[in-house]
Amino acid sequence: MKKIASFAINHDLLRPGMYISRIDGDCVTYDLRMKTPNAGDYLDQKGLHTLEHLLATYLRNTDRSDQVIYTGPMGCRTGFYLVMRDAVSPAEAVELVRQAFRFAAEFEGDIPGASRIECGNWLEHDAADAKKEAAAYLRVLENCSADTMVYPE
Repeated sequence: MKKIASFAINHDLLRPGMYISRIDGDCVTYDLRMKTPNAGDYLDQKGLHTLEHLLATYLRNTDRSDQVIYTGPMGCRTGFYLVMRDAVSPAEAVELVRQAFRFAAEFEGDIPGASRIECGNWLEHDAADAKKEAAAYLRVLENCSADTMVYPE
């Protein structure tokens, strides 16, 4: 079997940032890398789960919602993937991601979709951790632009 694109990236060179992972037709997959791979510091499952709910809710409620195909966590717990239509430019995607993480960092209230009937693991959430991780990633996003979205080689 051929190696999938995300396994062809040297994870020892990756640092937190936002990268274009791949382009498939009119779909762009963004790598929202929040943690340095294989460094021993990973997103906690409860906070990651809450962050998933917050990001998905925010992104599906913007004027770009029809361009959002998918957002979800990486199994390695170092970040998220965001798949969007290419009608959104990389510069616009960075700004949208900043807005989404700002929303998560400042979130107050009940976690969207976190009731027993809405979520398959409704007891495993941590809003405080999600807010902390979102705020940390916002600092990383300050240095991201369309020009910096290339994986290191």
